[in-house]
Amino acid sequence: MIRRAFLTGLTMCTLLAACTPQSVPYSARTTVILVRHADRTGEILNTRGLARAALLPQALADYELDAIYSPDIARNLQTAEPLSKALDLPVTIIPKERAGATMTRAHPEGTVIWIGNKGNLRTIWAELGGTGEAPQAYGEIGVITLQSMGRRQVTRLTVGL
Repeated sequence: MIRRAFLTGLTMCTLLAACTPQSVPYSARTTVILVRHADRTGEILNTRGLARAALLPQALADYELDAIYSPDIARNLQTAEPLSKALDLPVTIIPKERAGATMTRAHPEGTVIWIGNKGNLRTIWAELGGTGEAPQAYGEIGVITLQSMGRRQVTRLTVGL
C-alpha cells in the first residue's frame, strides 16, 4: 500500500512538472533585444516602416546576434527581413507565449532579438524582469541582459528616422 502511494505520488509530481510553464533559467546569461515591428499601415509596413527596418542592422551593429525570433505576423517578419539578410540568420518563428523562456533556454549565453508587437513585448519584458516600460514606440529598442544571481541590466536604444 505504501509502495503504491509512493509511486502514485511520484507519478503525479512528474506529471505536474511536465505541465508547469517553462520559466527563464536562473543561470541564463542571455542578452535579449526587444523591438516593436516598424511603422505600418494596416497589416504591412508603410514606406517609413520599410526605411526604419532597413536601419535595424546598423542600429544593432554593436551586438553579435545568435538568433532572430518573431511571431508569425507579416509586419514583424517584414521588420526582421533586412536584419536577417544582413546577418545571414534565418528568422525563427515561435509562439509569443513564454517566448522569453524559449529564447533564453535556446541561447543561455547568447544574444537574441525578438521582433514583436506591443502586447507580447510587455509580456516578455515582464517575463525577463525588465525595469520600467517595455519598448512600445516605433524605433524604440529595449535590451535586457540577464546576469549572474538573477540580476538584469536594461539598456534602451532607438532606430532613428
